[in-house]
Amino acid sequence: MGIFNNKQPLGATTVYVSILSSVGGMIFGYDTGQISDMVLMRDFKYRFADIRTNCINGHCEEYEFSNVREGLIVSLLSIGTLSGALLGAPVADYLGRRMAMSLEAALFTVGLIVQIATQFSWEQFAVGRLIAGLGIGALSAVIPVYVSECVVPNFRGSAVACYQLCITFGILLAYCFCYGTRPLDSDASWRIIVGLGIALALILGVGVWFLPESPRWLMKNDKVEQAKRSLQRVRGAKSDFDKAVVEHDFLEIAAKVKLEQQTESSFWKSWVECFIGQPGKKKLVYRTALGVFLQTFNQLTGANYFFYYGATIFQSVGIEDSYITQIVLGAVNFFCTLWGLWILERFGRRKPMIFGGIWQFGDQLDPRPTPSRPEGNPASGKVMILSACLFIASFASTYGPGTWIVTGETFPLSHRARQASIATASNWVWNFLIGFFSPFITSAISFRYGYVFSGCNLCLAAVMYFFLYETAGLSLEAVDEMYSTKGLKPWRSSQWVPSGFINRRDVMEASKIETFHIEHMDGNDERRFSTADGDQSSQTPSESNKKMDV
Repeated sequence: MGIFNNKQPLGATTVYVSILSSVGGMIFGYDTGQISDMVLMRDFKYRFADIRTNCINGHCEEYEFSNVREGLIVSLLSIGTLSGALLGAPVADYLGRRMAMSLEAALFTVGLIVQIATQFSWEQFAVGRLIAGLGIGALSAVIPVYVSECVVPNFRGSAVACYQLCITFGILLAYCFCYGTRPLDSDASWRIIVGLGIALALILGVGVWFLPESPRWLMKNDKVEQAKRSLQRVRGAKSDFDKAVVEHDFLEIAAKVKLEQQTESSFWKSWVECFIGQPGKKKLVYRTALGVFLQTFNQLTGANYFFYYGATIFQSVGIEDSYITQIVLGAVNFFCTLWGLWILERFGRRKPMIFGGIWQFGDQLDPRPTPSRPEGNPASGKVMILSACLFIASFASTYGPGTWIVTGETFPLSHRARQASIATASNWVWNFLIGFFSPFITSAISFRYGYVFSGCNLCLAAVMYFFLYETAGLSLEAVDEMYSTKGLKPWRSSQWVPSGFINRRDVMEASKIETFHIEHMDGNDERRFSTADGDQSSQTPSESNKKMDV
């Protein structure tokens, strides 16, 4: 698969890990997509809106939300996700990746129940979204880490990008379901939509127990034999040859974990080290800053801005139904993310993300009509539709999924969960800021708001070129080694390979164990391995076990 193809064992369990874990992304996308349509439903506005006109005996002709109340209902989810993202790291490190995901899915369910149970209290509904956000934020921190720690390098990009794919699919599902319930002139129009989210939480919360625990987490917690079985299960190793490949990877992980444990810091100190660094750990602060930048600009690209102005785009060509508007844009977002899985495996991480930033910069500076400059006639509106779709297509196939891939594979094991939490927390901060303040900003500066996002996209492309290292085709241990290589520049990182290899096609390849056979000598198995650089080693099972018990 892709330019960094290899022949490692890839079992069905690996696919299950990536798909089922990414239901957490679908939960986030579904909850995000539903609220934009629910605030338009008449019964929802009747119960919670604060602007009422022509009222007689408690019944009014019009119900509308003020900017403040609508902003709080929509954006309090992001406050919850911010807190959840920061809590996700210690929970995942202490309880394990699977237990953390299961509990966070349960917390999300509690938030939905609080929303469904409200009658006329918008505060209760907003608090329910806050609680649901805690679960979503924690899931966003642990899922990319869990998937990255489980799957092989040649499939890791696609596996982690499934999280972003499921976010877009969740948004699309929410749009379609809202379109289906909008004819209901009762509270069922929005209660059904909220309640359907419980099904997704149940799938993740229960289904994750049918998946193996992260072998790297098991190894870090001195569960050596469980870690080995987990790795074999994830890789689908059945033949002796496959098991030999897995054993090689297992020993590499074990050695790295042992090294990390020798320099491991206390709980609070490890958080501080994400910002001030750790002796002997190269580019630790650098990687924290890079993760924060990536997740921040996931919001500052302006992708959500296009969705915000979707109704304006389609109204200009005579389509007044904003529900259809969102379904069309949501479909473009989903299918282009699906295409992005192939792009980010075929061309690596750096090139697509640099290209995406440049394309999005040019699209928002284009003198043609855009969502920030509606012309009000059908001809211009058609061009605006094309412009919006091209922008979303670029983001969805490059930077959107690329953000989550790099977040999952950049950080060292010792600080991985904490740095991922810090990075994703920055995403939710800007998610809240943009969601809450956009109506006020657009009313003040109108179309010029689009220029702000355009400049952010140009900045994005520059930072990706000068600071992002190419991680495609490398094991997580090799990624850590690459970042620790003195004098290596990011724009030359695509050519970097671990010592003993010629190019990345050889890295983690099954052929690096060129000969493998089991000989029965005096009742003991003797295993011989020939590595890519020609060195051979021989060990009995007892010796192998000693090496693994690190």
